[in-house]
Amino acid sequence: MTHHPHVHMIVPGGGISLDGRRWISSRPAFLLPVRVLGALLRRLFLTRLIALHEASKLAFFGAQADLADPRRFLRHLAPLRKKRWVVYAKAPFNGPDSVLAYLSRFTHRVAISNQRLIAYDQTGVTFCYKDYRRNSPERQRVMTLAPHEFIRRFLLHVLPHSFHRIRHYGLLAGSVRKLDIARARELLAVAPAPSQPEMSKRQNRSIGARLALAAAGACASSKPSSAGCSRARRPALPQQPGRRRDPARQTLTPNRNARCSGDRHPRAFRQDLD
Repeated sequence: MTHHPHVHMIVPGGGISLDGRRWISSRPAFLLPVRVLGALLRRLFLTRLIALHEASKLAFFGAQADLADPRRFLRHLAPLRKKRWVVYAKAPFNGPDSVLAYLSRFTHRVAISNQRLIAYDQTGVTFCYKDYRRNSPERQRVMTLAPHEFIRRFLLHVLPHSFHRIRHYGLLAGSVRKLDIARARELLAVAPAPSQPEMSKRQNRSIGARLALAAAGACASSKPSSAGCSRARRPALPQQPGRRRDPARQTLTPNRNARCSGDRHPRAFRQDLD
């Protein structure tokens, strides 16, 4: 419900040795010590924040205008060096498939789903949300925001122009992905990936367009997201004969029978905004 920048990551439990001859597994109990990782995050964040301030790339307004002074800014950050920065990590449940299904809800969907919208009019928008400070079943709550505030919070989820929503590093880097995954399968004695059947160029173009739309997420589907996206990057899907777009779906229609069920429904908010 607020500005909450964060990153979701999938990290392999090991890697290929530098000589490429063996697979080095991580420790069975944990991948990284969270306390050490929290201290590292604190140091890197504060160091680079100070560097931005010294380069005059931070702007302060209103009650925070005095933070433009370097000494005042350093005194303001001093208590943060003594606080513990928490890094939360836990073992995944039900294997890799569940992890990918969880992350896909963030990488290929917009901020809010249709099922969470209850009603809207000129005075406000009413929707369901989860209050994680409460225990179930009191966690499901209802909130009403003024239209301009609802739009402001929604646009916080629109990515900047040319920003890549999904990035790949290490074993999954685009230039070495095919060779590294094949080598990892060989070292781990895992069966090779099944070969894909030959497809025509037209089928390849169609599938490529669908994959590009899926990877683009909100940028390829919703009108509010178009402010931060490039229309030139949206590939057009082939039209199916005999099917026309329903004009009724071109406007946002609140779900009068909506229940506060969180994000369990797969239909995204962008469907009615397309």
